[in-house]
Amino acid sequence: MFSVLSYGRLVARAVLGGLSQTDSRDYSLVTASCGFGKDFRKGILKKGMCYGDDACFVARHRSADVLGVADGVGGWRDYGVDPSQFSGTLMRTCERLVKEGRFVPSNPVVKEGSWFCAHSQTFLPGSSTACIVVLDRTRHRLHTANLGDSGFLVVRGGEVVHRSDEQQHYFNTPFQLSIAPPEAEGVVFSDSPDAADSTTFDVQLGDIILTATDGLFDNMPDYMILQELKKLKNSNYESVQQTARSIAEQAHELAYDPNYMSPFAQFACDNGLNVRGGKPDDITVLLSIVAEYTD
Repeated sequence: MFSVLSYGRLVARAVLGGLSQTDSRDYSLVTASCGFGKDFRKGILKKGMCYGDDACFVARHRSADVLGVADGVGGWRDYGVDPSQFSGTLMRTCERLVKEGRFVPSNPVVKEGSWFCAHSQTFLPGSSTACIVVLDRTRHRLHTANLGDSGFLVVRGGEVVHRSDEQQHYFNTPFQLSIAPPEAEGVVFSDSPDAADSTTFDVQLGDIILTATDGLFDNMPDYMILQELKKLKNSNYESVQQTARSIAEQAHELAYDPNYMSPFAQFACDNGLNVRGGKPDDITVLLSIVAEYTD
């Protein structure tokens, strides 16, 4: 059975090798977060960077910038389980491994057990999607691992030049990492970390990277997101934060519009369901811009 903590292997696979670039400068990510829990009308950040059942992290190491989002599966409430505990533990574990340097940028092989921390001895039932994004500062390469329907976009010159692929078993049932109690074994989906879609992409200064849970993508199509990203004029944290908030707020507003034909509603119609309106959901947005590294 998959352990929450072993998902760290995805980070290792996302941290990578490659040829050197002609630009000798190191790159970094200027990243800001914003989000909303679906049960709240105002953005409320729980302890540990959690918006509702979503969780996220942003961490830096001398060789890489790493960030991620995870969306806890709400159906676990039927078993008396708080879905945010699984996603939150997953992201805190990934953050810890980055800060402790438990990966080698030039070598994706990680010693067995090196991802484990205090939570490794705790049985923690739940499920979550997950998306990890790693920037290799020196090689200027973005390495990603995505499992489920969270994801990321890379935007350059106002266009999407790279993105994650959504993974669904069937409509509204994404791939997910799971730990099931005995009474739920064989009932819930439990996908292997090996099923994650992993990519490598060369980035440039000024590239914009948007990483988010499905609460964003189910309520805002690409053209709306790109319109909001046009407001990002520079790589100052304040500008990135303002734009991240603008995107999250618009998605949150659309989620509660009963007359809006959201991407989620369109997808539902494509699957033979008569659905209209936004999709009330937790929303987590991490907005990053590739900038020159300054210590």
